[in-house]
Amino acid sequence: MHTRQYWIGLTLLFVALVSVACAQPAPTAAPTVAAPPTEAPQPTEVIVTGSASQGGRVYDTWWKEAGVDEPTGDQPLWADQSTNTRSGPDTWRCKECHGWDYIGADGAYGSGSHSTGFAGVFEAAGSHSPAELLAALNGTTNADHDFSAMGDEALGSLVVFLKEGLVDVAPNIDVDTKAGIGGDAAHGQELFSSACSACHDADGRLLNFGDEDEPEYVGTIAADNPWEFIHKVRVGQPGTTMPAAIESEWTMQDVVDVLTYAQTLPTEAPPTGSVSRGGRLYDTWWSGAGLDIPTADQPLWASQSTNTRSGTDTWRCKECHGWDYKGAEGAYGSGSHFTGFAGLLETASKSFDELVAILTGESNAAHDFSAMGDDSLADLASFLKEGTLDVGPYINAETKAAIGGDAAHGQELFSSVCTTCHGADGRLLNFGDATEPEYVGTIAGDNPWEFIHKVRLGQPGTQMPAAIDRGWSLEDVIDLLTFAQSLPAGAP
Repeated sequence: MHTRQYWIGLTLLFVALVSVACAQPAPTAAPTVAAPPTEAPQPTEVIVTGSASQGGRVYDTWWKEAGVDEPTGDQPLWADQSTNTRSGPDTWRCKECHGWDYIGADGAYGSGSHSTGFAGVFEAAGSHSPAELLAALNGTTNADHDFSAMGDEALGSLVVFLKEGLVDVAPNIDVDTKAGIGGDAAHGQELFSSACSACHDADGRLLNFGDEDEPEYVGTIAADNPWEFIHKVRVGQPGTTMPAAIESEWTMQDVVDVLTYAQTLPTEAPPTGSVSRGGRLYDTWWSGAGLDIPTADQPLWASQSTNTRSGTDTWRCKECHGWDYKGAEGAYGSGSHFTGFAGLLETASKSFDELVAILTGESNAAHDFSAMGDDSLADLASFLKEGTLDVGPYINAETKAAIGGDAAHGQELFSSVCTTCHGADGRLLNFGDATEPEYVGTIAGDNPWEFIHKVRLGQPGTQMPAAIDRGWSLEDVIDLLTFAQSLPAGAP
């Protein structure tokens, strides 16, 4: 009995233990610590800064505006088209693919020699962020569209122009006739006179953007390519001091008004026999005529021994006859420039043909300047006959100070015409070098005769306007000299 009860009790205990064991949770592996959730990488914020007007000039010709080397070879994407046969640097200009109207194949460059088939940038600029535009320009989006050589500043300005500076010019130009639409020519003339004529002159022909064979003036571009005209008026010309209309707060209507007026200006070259050009030839004829620099000495130079210069300088008319045209009787009557050669104020009484004969060596074979060409000879003869004058009464020979000038009026003239290139203090351009700088004030103080000549007639081989072509009187020039003699002569 006891034994049976023992086994029954043992069996019940076993069953209880098994039940308890089954009721316990199953053993688990060591807990795994979950990693914190990984956040998606946040895009780096891109801040793009720059000037819309500068960006417009970059869009035109970026290496001139950025001051970097001109690109060589074709832009890599140029091979994707075959209709535009240009090559080299032109293929790197934004405007060559996307047009002056910014709509590429859908615009003025949709046909003709400039056609490439490339799309415009107008819509893309509006739908893309500055960061996306920057990526498209620096080659991040497409390695073949890498313009990073222009530098960060130019890239930034180009992005700003694409985002803020583009305009739809279609409503302002008749596609068939290229005429401006809705412009006020009278208001355009007012704007042109106040802002443009200082450099381009009243008829827009003071600066030639082409060459003698195919000249281009304000009127030429306005008539032939009004889209380009509007772009350049709004943002300026790369690498120059041309003001930008958008910086002057001109409206688009103002620009169209100027276009409308400019389309009335002459497109042909002015007649030859230019007195002002002749004056520039008198200064340095090979620069004025675009010819090779003469070498060796001018044959007549050997007949004097006081001026020790040699080579190129001996071919300059001014070196023998002076800035005052009086030769040995004037400012070059002593000092290192003295030659003893006579002046030429009296030559004004000679006939045009007699003057040409003197210049071509017919009168004296050693005085042969026919290398400058017939047109230049005609211009120089015109200057000798009509452009020389006696400035002696206006300059104190000892102190070199201007006599009788109105400095206040001279300042007005300087501010309206000269500061664009020379700066408010006349030191924006250095005509000398770092060791011996020369500025407007330097020349006005040291050589007022040269100053008067260059103001009246311009600087050879440059776009400097000539006072006589602007209708200035000699008194105006003396007023300008009087003010210029108050400008700093030393380096800033």
